[in-house]
Amino acid sequence: MLFGIAAYALWGLFPLYWPLLKPAGATEILAHRIMWSLVAVLAMLAVRRHWGWLRALTRRRLGLLTAAAVLITANWGTYIYAVNTGHTIEASLGYFINPLISVLFGVLVFRERLRGGQWLAVGLGGLAVVALTFDYGRLPWMALLLAVSFGTYGLLKKFADMPSAESLAVETAVLFLPALAFAVLLQANGSATFGHEGAGHVALLVGGGVVTAIPLMLFNAAATRIPMSTVGMLQYLTPSLQFLIGLLVQHEEMPAGRWAGFALVWAALLVLTADGLRAGRRARRTARAEAVRVTEPAA
Repeated sequence: MLFGIAAYALWGLFPLYWPLLKPAGATEILAHRIMWSLVAVLAMLAVRRHWGWLRALTRRRLGLLTAAAVLITANWGTYIYAVNTGHTIEASLGYFINPLISVLFGVLVFRERLRGGQWLAVGLGGLAVVALTFDYGRLPWMALLLAVSFGTYGLLKKFADMPSAESLAVETAVLFLPALAFAVLLQANGSATFGHEGAGHVALLVGGGVVTAIPLMLFNAAATRIPMSTVGMLQYLTPSLQFLIGLLVQHEEMPAGRWAGFALVWAALLVLTADGLRAGRRARRTARAEAVRVTEPAA
């Protein structure tokens, strides 16, 4: 549980880290995050001496992880841009919406039938997007892009069926050369900040890889030890911290219309969580009843 709390708390504190990397732009930060994340994850795997997974890297898995790499690039880039331009609260909205996106994928991809509570949650989420569109005067595109890109990324990772550290190594390896080429281009045209803003700035850019790898390692430790239902509850810690940072630390505006939109999202998540807990209890009761029936001696 502590590993899980630490992982989601660190992810929730990311809005405090990326602004420290200014005057680097979002694209330069993204390129360095990709490169140094690969270095950090490879170091983590080397310490564990865990390379057997390479034999399981089939062409299908490589294709899925390449597509996932493109999506996580869009997600990381959007998130860095959002928090560095004063839209941390909108970024948090994306991760509040993400569970609703997962429910929709269950319908569209896996042909699941939604329960009444799930339909209500999705409906409340749709109303929230409409309310926030009126408040912002535009679609909350950063939040929607974050939610859809991360939801689709998770879907591809589910199909690839590889542990998160190993799959992130593949994803960042796929992206490494384009990221390196972009960083070299910035150096060549004189617009790079890496190496030109002092040793502290270099350390912070390199540290982007470390802060990506550490919560991932903690998450892996939690996911193998606690029920996934508990992991699902803990995931709300990340956007909650992001929201509080945007509101209380970065002092972003939160007019009444925006509060109304977020209230609808939070109501949707409460409904979704309550419905999931009820469904879990019913499933456990059914399983226990079936186990008793099977073990009862024949008359």
